[in-house]
Amino acid sequence: MPTERIQKCIYMMRGRKVMLDNDLAGLYGVQTKVLLQALKRNIERFPPDFVFQLSASEFRILRSQIVTSSWGGRRYAPYAFTEQGVAMLSSVLRSKRAIEINIAIMRVFVRLREVLADNAALRKKLEEHDDKIKYIFNILGQMLQDKEKSKKRIGYLTEAQGHKGSI
Repeated sequence: MPTERIQKCIYMMRGRKVMLDNDLAGLYGVQTKVLLQALKRNIERFPPDFVFQLSASEFRILRSQIVTSSWGGRRYAPYAFTEQGVAMLSSVLRSKRAIEINIAIMRVFVRLREVLADNAALRKKLEEHDDKIKYIFNILGQMLQDKEKSKKRIGYLTEAQGHKGSI
């Protein structure tokens, strides 16, 4: 399973990374209603921090971002699965494909966390050296200005430029 395809299915909602029921169903190779039936039959495995249904306003925003038809497509708000909810799906959907997809999805979530952690560490290091970096850029800026000022023209000057044209 290409990680790019999985990454495109991860959204930020309510401050958490989630995957929507229809995207997961597509990855698992089942219909969305089959995935939701499995969810509802095993609802005790899915507390609110594992899965939640989008509010009407969240659904409107999502529809405008995805550009779905106002009269076509689904009529109800989708369910959003957090990383833990996706992991729990592997115990509910027991096919070999579901297991393989879950492993791929978990790897993408882990990689996203690593990237965010790396960026946070880099940002912290840059902030620690912020004054030094600003100083270096100021010196470089002054050097460039000095270089522009010190450029001398080569060639002859005419009387219009303030000098006689004699050699």
